[in-house]
Amino acid sequence: MANTYSQIYLHFVFAVKHRENLINRKHKEELHKYITSLVHARNAKMLAVHCMPDHLHLFIGFRPDIHISNFVRDIKSKTNQFINMKKWVRGKFSWQEGYGVFSYSHSHIDNVVKYVLNQEDHHKKVTFQEEYRQFLEKFAVPYEPKFMFEFIDG
Repeated sequence: MANTYSQIYLHFVFAVKHRENLINRKHKEELHKYITSLVHARNAKMLAVHCMPDHLHLFIGFRPDIHISNFVRDIKSKTNQFINMKKWVRGKFSWQEGYGVFSYSHSHIDNVVKYVLNQEDHHKKVTFQEEYRQFLEKFAVPYEPKFMFEFIDG
């Protein structure tokens, strides 16, 4: 896309199916590297990634020619295959349907990167459900609480 310039920064959040604690700490670094390679293969820029046992945060520099839904579908699909190939969980690993995506301006990059990388400490104070609801409210995303918790609780 010659002569097209953009600065799009997106924060993605999605959960493990049934919010199970399936992402083991000992596999996080390898999974982060794999996800980073997937992001780069899609011509996006990884700014921060952090897997908690039951959910994932990605903060990415995005291009306007990337379709958000296709991007998330591909990341989820490839990581499902990767985790299952590695046999890191009993049974079959998969991500929950749906996701959250929130946009930020360039001036927020440092704060969002710190937030994503600081998930361990953050979740000592706030549950994933509380965190997700806070995102929806902060970004004025309309939601039905009963449906939001279906996403979170399976």
